[in-house]
Amino acid sequence: DIADALGMDQAPLRIECYDISNLQGTNVVASMVVFEDGLPRKSEYRRFTIKSFEGQDDVRSMHEVLTRRFRRYLAETAKRGEALLPEEGEGATEETVDDGEKLSRSAYPPQLVLVDGGPPQVAAAARALGELGIDEIAVAGLAKRMEEIWLPSEEDPVILPRASEALYLLQRVRDEAHRFAITFHRQKRSKTMTVSALDQIPGLGEVRRKALVKHFGSVKALRTATAEQLAEVPGIGPATAASIAAALAEQKGTATAQRSYAINTATGEIIEEGDN
Repeated sequence: DIADALGMDQAPLRIECYDISNLQGTNVVASMVVFEDGLPRKSEYRRFTIKSFEGQDDVRSMHEVLTRRFRRYLAETAKRGEALLPEEGEGATEETVDDGEKLSRSAYPPQLVLVDGGPPQVAAAARALGELGIDEIAVAGLAKRMEEIWLPSEEDPVILPRASEALYLLQRVRDEAHRFAITFHRQKRSKTMTVSALDQIPGLGEVRRKALVKHFGSVKALRTATAEQLAEVPGIGPATAASIAAALAEQKGTATAQRSYAINTATGEIIEEGDN
């Protein structure tokens, strides 16, 4: 059904979906999720940190991510001497070539690139592929507002029946890319905020900052640690531990005071505003 709706020559056995996440232009990241035969293949997921510019620009971010991902695919293709597109009727792609050597995750292209967004994001994705000379991969975007499917250079969207399995699958893929991007963004934001707070503590250098994160295993655990627990880290004395605890508590209080929420009236989901 997806192939028919999008005018594809074969069913999209492998779909890659991309989403951009940021908070007012900071900590801009992107996600890539992979579905094969309609099921998520989490070992193939990838996360990207936007490198070429700073600020909020989903179109430029999408172009950068698609360019980086498919440059790696072209490098693998050149290395192997042939494209690795699966033939019609095949299932999940194989993990090794004939000589038993394991291929990288970038070696396999999808039949369909799906982006979270409308015409601007779709155009950016199509432009990235076109600049790399890739024309055998279909590109589409699924916009959240009306769940419309947008194709490159098409003025009108493709509308699938709300109850169709084809739309349901595309929504699952898009929503998984959004979840994965949001999770990565929150991790980076949490780490950035914590490192920023630690940077402001006199006498706390990079070595001891790394020792703190390593000792507690995660930034979240570090932020909830007491001064006594912090003092258990080698090289962290009681006075420094008290300063760290106070700085993190102040930072946490500021973040909580500034946070606001919205409600998705369609689903009832509580959403932290600023999470894109």
